[in-house]
Amino acid sequence: MSETRETSGTSRTSRTNGPTGMTRTIGMQEMTMNGTSETYDRLVDLLVDRFEVDRAEIAPDTRFEDLDMDSLFLVELLLVIQSEFKADIGEDAATPGDTVAAVAALIEGRRPLTSPGAGAAAATGDRA
Repeated sequence: MSETRETSGTSRTSRTNGPTGMTRTIGMQEMTMNGTSETYDRLVDLLVDRFEVDRAEIAPDTRFEDLDMDSLFLVELLLVIQSEFKADIGEDAATPGDTVAAVAALIEGRRPLTSPGAGAAAATGDRA
């Protein structure tokens, strides 16, 4: 089963692999049907380990305001995300009404941060 949708000029394809291995491919990131991805899982781990959020309260459709997190918390979270994920995300990229899955998708959609010497080091095999 396959379906393609056009969203903001981007083609998104969904596919289903049998009754037990249901997955959805969105762009380059593969997600399970419950909305999780590697990025989502890392974000949940970050919320649990660094911000002491109860894992049982977190689901893809959980909004940050449901976790009693305000905009100040989100600024801190987004700064940590920049560091942990090496993603180019602004401090105001999310709101308390956004879901955990939406922020995971935001992370996936942002290009990685690079340092000026990183490209040269990668090209020569040296460490920056």
